[in-house]
Amino acid sequence: MSTPPLERSLEQRLGLRERKKLKTRRSIQEHALRLFQEQGYDATTVEQIAEAAEVSPSTFFRYFPTKEDTVLTDEYDALIVDAIRAQPPELPPMEALRNVMREMVSDMVAADRKRMLDRTRLMMSVPALRSRQWDQTKVTQQAILESLADRVGRPASDFELQAFAAAVIAVWETAVLGWVEADGKTDIVELLDRGVDFLIAGCPL
Repeated sequence: MSTPPLERSLEQRLGLRERKKLKTRRSIQEHALRLFQEQGYDATTVEQIAEAAEVSPSTFFRYFPTKEDTVLTDEYDALIVDAIRAQPPELPPMEALRNVMREMVSDMVAADRKRMLDRTRLMMSVPALRSRQWDQTKVTQQAILESLADRVGRPASDFELQAFAAAVIAVWETAVLGWVEADGKTDIVELLDRGVDFLIAGCPL
């Protein structure tokens, strides 16, 4: 079975030692998500997750500072930055971001469909995760902002650039939530395209 493009991109960024760490982190996360589905988030302990993943609690905490982080952690931000920088320089920023979102989400669904659904459902349903997820979103937004600033030659403090990055994040999150609420049965790429077209058109209502 071939390696999905997203996984290939991630592996290319990592040395052998980091790939081994990624494998362990993914294993812990997969067992955590399974236990959360089976017995509930609040009822699942770090000790149970560690036992299921066949690691010690101390090893768990080397990879995840808290139980919440087993849901919130992913490796996508660095790949998003790489994808933005790889877009042809003549493309307008919104079209470059459209390409990135299409490529990333197609690969994410192909490689990680169940994990995406499980993680997003948990973030939507567990108050502590909803609060922390906002912090994670701001980190992703900042990564996009800085990449766009480099691309267009404007400072990251530029108000219009900040508003642009926030609008892109809003489209991304709205499409993902719509996809999850439909149990993954809608075309998430189509939802993203609709959101981008809406922004380009000036958000007419």
